[in-house]
Amino acid sequence: MPAILDGLTVVDLTQNIAGPYCTQLLGDFGASVIKVERPAGGDDGRRFAPLWHGESTVHLANNRNKKSICADLDDPRGQEIVRRLSRTADVFVHSMKPGSTESRGLGYDDLAQENPRLIYASISGFGDVGPMKNLPGYDPLGQAYSGIISMNGHPGSPPARVVVPIIDMGSGLWLFSGVLAALIDRTRTGKGSRVRTSLLETGVTWTALMMTNYIATGDIQGPAGSTSPAAAPYEAFPTSDGWVMVAAGNDRLFGRFCAVLGLDDLAVDPRFVSNSERVPRRRELHEIMERKTVGFSTANLIEELHKAGVPVSPINKLDQVFADDQVNTLGMFAPVPPDFRIPEMKFVDIPVSINGERSVKNLMPPRLGEHTDEVLRAAGYSAEEIASLRTAKVTN
Repeated sequence: MPAILDGLTVVDLTQNIAGPYCTQLLGDFGASVIKVERPAGGDDGRRFAPLWHGESTVHLANNRNKKSICADLDDPRGQEIVRRLSRTADVFVHSMKPGSTESRGLGYDDLAQENPRLIYASISGFGDVGPMKNLPGYDPLGQAYSGIISMNGHPGSPPARVVVPIIDMGSGLWLFSGVLAALIDRTRTGKGSRVRTSLLETGVTWTALMMTNYIATGDIQGPAGSTSPAAAPYEAFPTSDGWVMVAAGNDRLFGRFCAVLGLDDLAVDPRFVSNSERVPRRRELHEIMERKTVGFSTANLIEELHKAGVPVSPINKLDQVFADDQVNTLGMFAPVPPDFRIPEMKFVDIPVSINGERSVKNLMPPRLGEHTDEVLRAAGYSAEEIASLRTAKVTN
């Protein structure tokens, strides 16, 4: 992919998943990202399980295209490192609690005074205002507070979190979008902006369809298994040897599904003739169709539904996705250079290509403080100053 953001510098004070995912995206599009970590242990994400060759897969998945330096932000000398880097940076991103950067002289007003063109971006758990602003936030809390967990899983089952960190990754994606919009605005105004998002706001945004349904009808969506509140049949069906996911999203596709199952009369049955009739009778409809789908193997039912033009998918496990021809033809798993310290690793790429090319991959996920000397030299620190900072444990 063309390095669209080449020439832009990002100072990254984020950790775990949400913030690092945002800054990784900036790096994937060509920006130079300087990841600032505390000397003792660095990003908490470096210690999440599982460890692979002694490194967390969470860190490996969210920190390519970055340089890592260490700076103790509780020490005025560490704060000065960040201020010096921010004077010439284009974007500053942090995921510290509201008020934490301000207390260290690294707030928006502090940095923008010295660099009016700076885009200042932040992610918090529950927002920068309101009674919960100082509470810590993590993906499962965002899923719980926003109502997502209440709609996940099957009726009658215990609360179930979406295992994919949709709140973390979604917040990173929203902040990335906001930063890009602010960069575009800067070309018009010449001035930077303050961009903010939170895990809670992302969670509420993801409920937009169900929340609009509630506002319109007063009905509160509960656990729905594999179904959709908007269409039927739009759910998983068992086969003789597994499951398939069918998305018959309109009356025409429903008729084709019925034909494959030998249920042509069902398509004209007054109880099911339109989607608005089928949705409230979903369970009854499902039971009728399930009695037919279990007579097919998964492969055979998928083949017949593909022939009929009915949207269908196997319910794959990760090993099947990793080996899948379509996924690999799209190039979703990018190899790392053979000299990388984990040569068997592959990156899960971003789902965007430009002119047929996918993301830039200039740098592998860095070791803690791997680039401290390099970055500080470029910022104007002498060898003696760098040695003094290391002796004082301000850097690693």
